[in-house]
Amino acid sequence: MSMKTRVLGPVQVVRLDGALDSVSSGEARSELGSMVRGGATRLVIDMGNVSRIDSSGLGALVTTLKAVRDRGGELVLCALTPSVRAVVELTRLHRVFDIYDDADVAARELAP
Repeated sequence: MSMKTRVLGPVQVVRLDGALDSVSSGEARSELGSMVRGGATRLVIDMGNVSRIDSSGLGALVTTLKAVRDRGGELVLCALTPSVRAVVELTRLHRVFDIYDDADVAARELAP
C-alpha cells in the first residue's frame, strides 16, 4: 500500500493505493497518526484505489478518526470502491464515517 498526500487549503487529502489489510494497516496507522500528531485535523481519506480492506484496515481508520476528533477535527472517507463500501456497510461503519463520492467535494465540506 502507498499513500500520497495533497493539501487543499486547510484540508489534507490522503490517497491510499493498494490493500488496506493486516499487512499494511500498521504502516497506515503509523503514518496517519504522525500526520494527526503533526497538526492535521481535517483529513479526507481517498479510497478510490483501495483494492481490499479487512478488520485491521478498518481499525486503522477508526483509530485515526478518534485521534482527529480528540483534537477537535474531522476525518471523512471518499471514493470507496464497491468491495470496500460493502465491508464498510457490513460493519456499519458508514454510520460512523461521513462518506463522499469525490475528494474535492469532501475537502470543500471540511473547509471552515
